[in-house]
Amino acid sequence: MSRKLTSEPGWTLFLDRDGVINTRIPDDYVKHPDEFEFIKGVKEALAIFSHIFNPVVVVTNQQGIGRGLMTHVQLDQIHKKMLSEVSSAGGRIDAVFYSPDLKNSRSFTRKPSVGLGLKAKKQFPSIHFRKSIMAGDTYSDILFGHRLGMLTVLIGTEKEVLSRCAGILDYSFPDLISFANYFQELE
Repeated sequence: MSRKLTSEPGWTLFLDRDGVINTRIPDDYVKHPDEFEFIKGVKEALAIFSHIFNPVVVVTNQQGIGRGLMTHVQLDQIHKKMLSEVSSAGGRIDAVFYSPDLKNSRSFTRKPSVGLGLKAKKQFPSIHFRKSIMAGDTYSDILFGHRLGMLTVLIGTEKEVLSRCAGILDYSFPDLISFANYFQELE
């Protein structure tokens, strides 16, 4: 751990979506709102985070669009469902930024490139990356946060991902609610 998590005000939380907020569909994509399933404890975690972080943003690669498996409109419907359910549970997500580009496109907006972070900063000028946390479940998420100077938090317990993130990972939690509970203990 290179830097320390604190509960002081002025921090931004960046979250990946698939595998962190919702259940990842193996070898497929969430293409319709009815396929979007929250991981247990996520809504409660987001309710906790909404009192700690401002803003809370989601940054997600969605190459299903680039592959022609879904449209921007379908993705928007999925995100509307996600935002509505989070809000109903007392939490909030202030914005969702996504890249529709294919993995091999070398797109500036596709994580681990930093474009989605820069888009977020443009919409929320109060964001300071040194006072931001990136929580994700893949090496790509952790590298994205590291490249922007954020604290990095791996969500999940995959040993392969943990070992690949060695040297750029600050914290690791089995799930989002464990991360949120850790923050509650800091207060």
